[in-house]
Amino acid sequence: MKKYDVAALGELLVDFTENGTSPQGNPLFEANPGGAPCNVLAMLSKLGKKTAFIGKVGEDMFGRQLTEAVKSAGICTEGLVSDKTVPTTLAFVHTFEDGEREFSFIRNPGADMMLKKDEVNTEIIKDSKIFHFGTLSSTHKGVREATRFAVDTAIESGALISFDPNLREPLWENLDDAKAEMEYGLSKCNILKISDNEIEFLLGHTDYDKAAMQLMEKYKKLKLVFITLGGDGSCAYTENACAKVPVYNVETIEKTGAGDTFFGCALNYILEHKSIDNLGEKELSELLHFANAGAALITTRKGALKVMPELSEIQNMTEDSQNIQL
Repeated sequence: MKKYDVAALGELLVDFTENGTSPQGNPLFEANPGGAPCNVLAMLSKLGKKTAFIGKVGEDMFGRQLTEAVKSAGICTEGLVSDKTVPTTLAFVHTFEDGEREFSFIRNPGADMMLKKDEVNTEIIKDSKIFHFGTLSSTHKGVREATRFAVDTAIESGALISFDPNLREPLWENLDDAKAEMEYGLSKCNILKISDNEIEFLLGHTDYDKAAMQLMEKYKKLKLVFITLGGDGSCAYTENACAKVPVYNVETIEKTGAGDTFFGCALNYILEHKSIDNLGEKELSELLHFANAGAALITTRKGALKVMPELSEIQNMTEDSQNIQL
C-alpha cells in the first residue's frame, strides 16, 4: 500500500483574477492561489484522496500565502521548498465576457521554474500511486532536469503517470520547445488530458477521434486519453472504447481551473476503479459526466484551488438531467 494516491510536481503561483473596479475606475484583482498541478490535487483532496505536492515558492508574502492555502486544502507540503533568492511566480488573468481568459505572467525568473533536481522529494514520489505533471515545469533547463528526474523516479516505482500539457504560449521562448516538451510528456504518460486547441497545436487538425488514435498508436505507454472541448463537452478514449459527453448548463463567471478540476475528478474515478484497463464505454461515459460536472461547478466561482466543489454538489448535478446542455 502506498501512502499517497497522487503526487504532482509543477508550478504553484498566485492568480490575480479581476474582481471589479475601484472608485477611481481602476481594475481590482483578487490574489487566488493557483497552478494547474495543485488545482488537480485540491480537487482530489476534496474527494477524500491523499495527495502531495512537489515544487518551489519564494520566501515572500505570496509564497507564505500559497503554502498555507495548499496545507488548508489537505495537500501534503513536505515536497514544497522555498527560495529567498527568487520571488513567487505571479499570473494576472483577464476574463472575457464568455469566461475565456488571457494570461500575463511575472516569471523572469519565478520560484517555480527554479526547482532543482536535488530538491525533488523522491520519497513522496515512490510512495504515490499516480504521479502527475505538465509542461510548465519544463520551460527552463534546471526545472526541466528536475521534472525528468521525478518522472523517471515515478516510473521506476511503478506509479501510473498522468500528464496535462497545459500550453501557456507566453511562457515559452520558442513554441518548438513547447511542442518538444509535450512530446516528451506523451512518451512517458499512461493517462493524458489534452484540450482541443492543444490537439490542433500538436497535430494540426481537429478530428479528435483520429487524434486520440494517432496518439495511442505513436506513444505506446498511453492507455487513456481525455480531450476537453470547451462548450462542446469532453471525450475519453482507450484502445477498445470511447465516449463523448456534453457540458452542463451553469452561469459561468470564469473558466480558471476548469480543466484541472476535470482532471482531478477523472483521476479520482480511476483510483476508485483500481485500473484503467477495465474501462468500457459505460465507465468512460460515467467518468466524463462526473468530471464535466466538477468542471462546470468551478466555472461558477472565482479562483479554483480553495473553492473546489464538494462530492455532493457534483453528484447532485449529474443526477439532474436538465443540467445537460443538449
